[in-house]
Amino acid sequence: MTRVFNFSAGPAVLPEPVLRKAAEEMLDWHGSGMSVMEMSHRGKEFISIHAEAEALLRELLAIPASYKVLFVQGGAIGENAIVPMNLLRGKSGADYINTGEWSKKSIKEAKKYCSVNVAASSEANGFTSIPPRAEWKLDPDAAYVHICSNETIGGVQYHWTPDVGDVPLVADMSSDILSRPIDVSKYGLIYGGAQKNIGPAGLTIVIVREDLIGKALAITPSAFDYAQQAANDSMLNTPPTYGIYIAGLVFNWIKAQGGLAAMEAHNRTKAALLYDYLDSTAFYSNPIAKADRSLMNVPFKLKDAALDDAFLKGAQARGMLQLKGHRSVGGMRASIYNAMPIEGVRALVAYMKEFEAQNG
Repeated sequence: MTRVFNFSAGPAVLPEPVLRKAAEEMLDWHGSGMSVMEMSHRGKEFISIHAEAEALLRELLAIPASYKVLFVQGGAIGENAIVPMNLLRGKSGADYINTGEWSKKSIKEAKKYCSVNVAASSEANGFTSIPPRAEWKLDPDAAYVHICSNETIGGVQYHWTPDVGDVPLVADMSSDILSRPIDVSKYGLIYGGAQKNIGPAGLTIVIVREDLIGKALAITPSAFDYAQQAANDSMLNTPPTYGIYIAGLVFNWIKAQGGLAAMEAHNRTKAALLYDYLDSTAFYSNPIAKADRSLMNVPFKLKDAALDDAFLKGAQARGMLQLKGHRSVGGMRASIYNAMPIEGVRALVAYMKEFEAQNG
């Protein structure tokens, strides 16, 4: 069996030890005679899997006891609607910071439920930076302030936590959660799809401060009501059981690597390899302000776009897949999440140098 280097933005590469463990347990989980995919979500076997996954996530992120952890469905796109349904709490508006395509999706969806104040935007510069906090025009009466901590398409990332006063800070962390330590207590709510750093598509993580739940809009479906899901340990409806199981294996793997501080060091080393090379040559370019460059998603363009197809074919021949940039921006994109080994980035940089030598 030959494993490729998978640079997909998501669903993304998973740690090989996790995949091997899941394969070993596919037909028989811990002597139960069942696959996790066959288990009742209310049976003692799955209840233990769920409890361990939540405990590990709480440990990794040092989540305070005053926060609920929910394992639900719908993805970040679903949460774009579910967040205002739950967090408006009698208020009519919310603040959003526009840093790219995923922020734009969040803004568009939220407008169906409330008045949206785009308090800051980097659209004018092509989403190549994070708007400085001093330029944000926040509404002190907003229900919450929403950010996307890492834009997978544009490749910008917050390397700081915005201070928004007493207004709850909400973050879509789909693509950088668990890539580094964060202070959960500075956020009112964190959400994210699992398919970047946590597990397979289908699972969504929500970490929400308890005092913010319980006042959902009357139109909110029961399955999307944070208070109801919290009261039922995320089992008001059947949760994505296999996704939760894989997430637990990934959490164990991260812990075994040394936790989030070790993950951050690993990710910074990988990103530096790629960015340092990009900065050393005119054959490739990355447009993002250096202070705001993503450690997870690195977009880059060739000097001559006519060479794009040849570059991709050569990469595929060398076992490096999913390097094509998002259709909205073109070029290339290397997604180097937690599970991408440093060998993958080294192989990519070596190939980029080879391709430049042949075509530069």
